[in-house]
Amino acid sequence: MGKFAVILPAAGRSSRFKDEYYKKPYAPLAGKAVWLHSAERFLQRNDVAQVLIVIAPGDRESFNFKFGSNVAILGIDVVQGGAERFDSVAAALARVKPEVEFVCIHDAARPCLADVWIDDVFRAAEKSGAAILAIPVSATLKRVGSDRKIQETVARDGLWEAQTPQVFRRDLLMEAHARRGDLAATDDAQLVERIGHAVTVVSGSPINVKITTKEDLRLAEQALKALPKPKLFGPAHPFADDDMWR
Repeated sequence: MGKFAVILPAAGRSSRFKDEYYKKPYAPLAGKAVWLHSAERFLQRNDVAQVLIVIAPGDRESFNFKFGSNVAILGIDVVQGGAERFDSVAAALARVKPEVEFVCIHDAARPCLADVWIDDVFRAAEKSGAAILAIPVSATLKRVGSDRKIQETVARDGLWEAQTPQVFRRDLLMEAHARRGDLAATDDAQLVERIGHAVTVVSGSPINVKITTKEDLRLAEQALKALPKPKLFGPAHPFADDDMWR
């Protein structure tokens, strides 16, 4: 029995994606919707007991029309999200199976994920209770004012760019959400940090790109080709590769 649950937040507004037909998690990428690429990385793992996707209330009808067969066959739970990301994750947490020990949050719009990265962050979370993928910042950082003038150059020493998956002991994550208060956290690691629990950083990869604009789809298509083939932990799901986004 798997001891990890995976939450795929997909309830955002996709305001920077600027497409009249698709939000970014539902856009076609290499023959299937972006979110299905993300989900597949977890569906065939024997350490994963549950996969949940969180969608915006206004997307429910179109999501069911496009992906109803996928979620039914693949056994994915669909959760109605909230106004902000932390609201959506909290809604999914309430639906996690009672036997689950660890909860993994992975952006539905981050489709270029390798098995080895999941292995590493799962293992780190089992040891420390909280772990995330991240990459060290290599670019020069500028703090810019509202007038688009540089205010300062920010030292990049010790700075890392957070990615997902982010994995936490279930009780720890639930406590962090319960104690959120008015903090508008941009990721779940921030909530866990706030209650005083150390979060382990596991080296990720620039290939693990998050789809933000339509240009990112072209990068992601090439990145998918560079990934190692996923491990098969069990029988392949019959509809995992279906072109169901049409």
